[in-house]
Amino acid sequence: MHRYAAACSTEVSLSKAIEQAAGDLRSQLAGSIPDLLVAFISHHHSAEWKSLAVRLVEATGARTLLGCCGESIATTSREIEGGPALSLWAAAWPDVTAVPFWITFERTPDGVVTTGLPEGLDSLGSAARCAILLADPYSSLPDLVVDHLAEELPGLPVIGGMASGGGPGENALFYAHQAIEPQLVEEGAIGVLLTGDLPFTAVVSQGCRPVGSPYIVTKADRNFVLEMGGEPPLKRLEQLYASLPASDQRLIESGLHLGLAMTEYRDTFRRGDFLITNVIGADRNTGVLAIGGRARVGQTVQFHLRDHASASEDLLEMLGAVRASAVMPLAALLFTCNGRGTRLFPSAHHDAGQITEAFGPIPTAGFFAQGEIGQVGSKSFLHGFTASIGLFG
Repeated sequence: MHRYAAACSTEVSLSKAIEQAAGDLRSQLAGSIPDLLVAFISHHHSAEWKSLAVRLVEATGARTLLGCCGESIATTSREIEGGPALSLWAAAWPDVTAVPFWITFERTPDGVVTTGLPEGLDSLGSAARCAILLADPYSSLPDLVVDHLAEELPGLPVIGGMASGGGPGENALFYAHQAIEPQLVEEGAIGVLLTGDLPFTAVVSQGCRPVGSPYIVTKADRNFVLEMGGEPPLKRLEQLYASLPASDQRLIESGLHLGLAMTEYRDTFRRGDFLITNVIGADRNTGVLAIGGRARVGQTVQFHLRDHASASEDLLEMLGAVRASAVMPLAALLFTCNGRGTRLFPSAHHDAGQITEAFGPIPTAGFFAQGEIGQVGSKSFLHGFTASIGLFG
């Protein structure tokens, strides 16, 4: 039987916060030792980060620890966007194996070299259920890790996020397992690969809605879209803009996105079929658009808009699809963008609250990330303005 627990403390004293949250976890687990402990902590406790991993392992007995700092912290039904917070999430899995890893990145004349990923991943096959990845945004390239995992284990969902709230050298990761002493990790990335009998569902809500018509990319170069349906993209955008109501025109003026279809084998496209990228520039002379990803010739694309109503509707639809399935989740990890919360929605606790609304008060923990990792289609990506959720059975 899988047991999950989640606890959060907003005590100013870290000692009291650990005592309170760890005690709550122990009570919920009813004597089970956590096979995995995931911890998220605010910068208010940064002066004591160095000892945090040791203290958490001592307080809980966890066999593996992953954690990081966050600008804001989430727990079951709540999001703490100001003040001190320590959020803990624990899982006791008698039939699940956790394979932890700590990745470093080194720049060489031949490019960036990563070290620390487990060997023999391809031998795991269908036993691999998911990976959780936490990374420092200034000293890691999580895309390289995600791509490597995709090569070794095609279709493997990867969830996680980039530590947030500080500049270069000011964020922290927390790591421990039975073969390594608990410690503060200040660079690189940490993660765990989970294998075995573990029902798992990845939900990625990119918070956008499509507008206008889809087009085929007929000419592209790296992250520049040169033609859409045989016409310059800017011309397509101008045609779309003229057809939209004033409210949508204002959304285009404040920020436009382009969705890249993850498969061409559909007669129609809808939410969830696209990887959302930012439109970061346009050339009025040529009509070329620059985007925050790469479009390929032959790929279907469609313009998208984002606002709080679209983001709320999108997450509600994604969670509703899971709720309608046969397996209900028992716990959740939430990695939401630091541009969401009350910066996007008119009321607090939006993403954590929608998880509770969909599934009840299941044990939940998470943080507001500086980049979120989640699966779209059969591949995982590093996103922005996204809510990436792992649902565990």
